[in-house]
Amino acid sequence: MKQPELRFANRVVIITGAGAGLGRAYALLFASRGASVVVNDLGGSRHGDGSSTKIADAVVNEIRKNGGKAVANYDSVLDGEKIVKTAIDAFGRIDVIVNNAGILRDKSFSKMSETDWDLVQNVHVKGAFKITRAAWPYFVKQKYGRIIVTTSNSGLYGNFGQANYSAAKMGLIGLANTLAIEGESKNIHTNIIIPTAASRLTEDVLPPEIFEQLKPELIAPVVVWLCHEKCMENGSIIESALGWAGKCKHRRNYTDYGENKLYFSHVIRSSGSVLRPDLSSNVTPEDVEKKWSAITDMSTAKHFNSIAEVTGEFLVTIDAMKSGNFDSQCHLGASVQMPTDFRYLYENDSNFAVLPTFFTTHNSLLMDLSILEKALPSGELNPMKILHGEQYLEIYKELPTEATIETRMQIVDVLDKGSGAVFVVENETFDTSNGDKLCTTQMILFAVGAGGFQGKRSSSKIIPTVEAPNRQPDASVTQQTSHDQAALYRLSGDKNPLHIDSNVAMIAGFKKPILHGLCSLGFSVRHVLQTYANGDPSSFKAVKARFAKPVIPGQSLQTNMWQEGNRIHFQTSTVEENLSVLTGGYVDLKRTTPTQLTVNHLSGSNPVESDAVFATIGEYVKANLEQVKKINGVFLYHILVKGKPQATWTLDLKKGELYKGEPKSGKPDATLTLENEDMVQMALGKLNPQTAFMRGKLKVGGNLVLMQKLATLMEASRSKL
Repeated sequence: MKQPELRFANRVVIITGAGAGLGRAYALLFASRGASVVVNDLGGSRHGDGSSTKIADAVVNEIRKNGGKAVANYDSVLDGEKIVKTAIDAFGRIDVIVNNAGILRDKSFSKMSETDWDLVQNVHVKGAFKITRAAWPYFVKQKYGRIIVTTSNSGLYGNFGQANYSAAKMGLIGLANTLAIEGESKNIHTNIIIPTAASRLTEDVLPPEIFEQLKPELIAPVVVWLCHEKCMENGSIIESALGWAGKCKHRRNYTDYGENKLYFSHVIRSSGSVLRPDLSSNVTPEDVEKKWSAITDMSTAKHFNSIAEVTGEFLVTIDAMKSGNFDSQCHLGASVQMPTDFRYLYENDSNFAVLPTFFTTHNSLLMDLSILEKALPSGELNPMKILHGEQYLEIYKELPTEATIETRMQIVDVLDKGSGAVFVVENETFDTSNGDKLCTTQMILFAVGAGGFQGKRSSSKIIPTVEAPNRQPDASVTQQTSHDQAALYRLSGDKNPLHIDSNVAMIAGFKKPILHGLCSLGFSVRHVLQTYANGDPSSFKAVKARFAKPVIPGQSLQTNMWQEGNRIHFQTSTVEENLSVLTGGYVDLKRTTPTQLTVNHLSGSNPVESDAVFATIGEYVKANLEQVKKINGVFLYHILVKGKPQATWTLDLKKGELYKGEPKSGKPDATLTLENEDMVQMALGKLNPQTAFMRGKLKVGGNLVLMQKLATLMEASRSKL
């Protein structure tokens, strides 16, 4: 049965800043659901300058053209009484207020004037106070009201150059919290929205490729649901962007120091829920209502330290929304913070590719218990006692990102190990468009308690594991799995309850749900590709490994590697318990392209690629001294390789010097910390600095405004690179 449409018949809604962006999207959606809308907009710039009636009128005309009811109001939010009076005069009541109006006056704190501070505080905080106070008596009298207050991640986490804006947005949270308490008994609900959307305020702040995807129409349904009489939420902070929504809250915690406890508070955010099946779909208020319990479920909430971390999480979530499914390669720990992983996460990346281990997952899903039982003399198997013992995969052609495939499965041998039975299962996968053989997999499955049928004990058909060389590893990579890793990996299609249901895990003999063995294998293969093939999946030929011990989601995996020609031996263990979980493993590569991590581990003294970038910049500085000195700043670069400090450079554009090491005197005006590879990509113009900053790849300290002047210098020296 179709879900009933959420309507706002006989409800009157005031939306401030409704002339464009989010406000316009709110106004259009409310009106389409039967609400009478007051479209308030002063018509000024995003800095609060000027005024115009045109943009409010345009939205009103659009609503009326579509058969809705609306009137315009051009007053400042500081004249809240006038805005509320417009609603009463036109429609006779007021039911909902969406405090959306805002301006920016971004400057570093040392250069911020009182005017910059006061204007932002007035529009955001005092404006919300004035209009809400004017409407409050009407809400109390009718025993009904819904209030939305708009805050920002800048308020929750802070942001360079936004002391005024961050303070205002955090102040609004305090205002909303109190309104929620005072209004609850009177059926007046107040909630907070943290929207990330394309608007006048973000048009040159967000990277272009992200800006284009941040549609206000994807957030409007969340706000409309919060304002409906069916929604009982009150005093909550709801974050939304790109067709996703989640709940935030402050959590009080403490560190125990014997008799004393140090209390502290931090923000946590729920895992939330994606509200649309794919990137081409829209979101409705009914979608939000349907998924509200998942949106507000705080059982798997996470703590974030910065806007960059929050944005990176958004990108992972949305990049995984492709063709209505979460692609399995994104559940093997691939991260936007690892440059070579981005190709596995984003379908529009120029190097978009399938992680080779995708087909181990795909082919394992074809296994049917009845097929195994037919190959077993006793014909009886307990599915809870079937273990994945070993895995082999060989790729013959580069895996397509989209294709119709055919997989042929056969059980090539069954062994009797006394305590259990061993099944040797092989799959061959073909591209049906041309008949090309794409890959072969071999799974070794061990069925506990199914032995004793007097069968053979060994097989020449099993592709053997190979133990690692007896020496110290040539390279090592450590990565923590997510506490949600098994739950995410289930979205690949392997929905064995052993990996999510505590009761099933206990029946199987585990204290907690365990991580899929193939997920751990995916981590290890990525580590090998990162280290010896520069992350290039086309270099992959084959992998073999034995599953020795289970991994608990949240544990850290350490992959130790040994190179012998094009064969990379590996062994993976848990850091917490130092237990080997993958043994006898190897990856055969078609070719090796050692990254700097591998070279540095072996020699520890080789230069990094970004040295050439700095050399080129140095030449340009010498040849254009007068021009570069106009930038008048000292910049300190910290260059990393796989997260470890590798080089430090000082670019002194006050004196026109570039040299390795810390500044010779004084402190730098700005500090930039980034990976060697990202520095090269930025210098070549292949990585937008804003994009790098938003994804957490570029960390900046000091004068952000001054740093932007470096763009001219980088562009000018690019041709020589």
